[in-house]
Amino acid sequence: MDGTPNNVPGDSVPSQPGIIVRFFRGIGMRYQILLDKSVPHPVVRWSGTVVLLLLYVLRVLILQGWYIVTYALGIYHLNLFIAFLSPKIDPALTDDSEDDGPALPTKSNEEFRPFIRRLPEFKFWLSATKAVLVAMFCTFFDVFDVPVFWPILVMYFIILFSLTMKRQIKHMVKYRYLPWSHGKAKYRGKEDSGDVIR
Repeated sequence: MDGTPNNVPGDSVPSQPGIIVRFFRGIGMRYQILLDKSVPHPVVRWSGTVVLLLLYVLRVLILQGWYIVTYALGIYHLNLFIAFLSPKIDPALTDDSEDDGPALPTKSNEEFRPFIRRLPEFKFWLSATKAVLVAMFCTFFDVFDVPVFWPILVMYFIILFSLTMKRQIKHMVKYRYLPWSHGKAKYRGKEDSGDVIR
């Protein structure tokens, strides 16, 4: 024995992550903490996103360019909005031979099933905010400033928005659901069976 430790493969001590890994892990943890703290404050979150969007629009108007990026941002926000309005389980895809689709309970012993969105509000906000930041980032590079005749893009977006929302509203009417909870019937407990509060 010469006093040097034996290098046995099973006895090796796991190495600590490098300084770069620890730095990015720390940033990721701080970012997640900020997101977690923002969850109960939807008005503040959406206000910040609207301010960012207004700054982006102001930048595009001042620079007179990046209309294709703005169009892509609008299409992406439209897709997010449609997913936000849609139910998680599409009633058109489920086997509804025995009933006419989901409905609110009408008796006190029926189970209440709240509207569950395909895209929850927090994820909608987070994706919309990230999209505005990416679009803002793109305005710093001339490669994304593709020359287009912007009134055609505006007209096309308005037509696309109208057709998409018309289809979504028809879907809501056909399967009798509302994508919000305000104004829906609420049922009381056993002592007041059959009572409905509006």
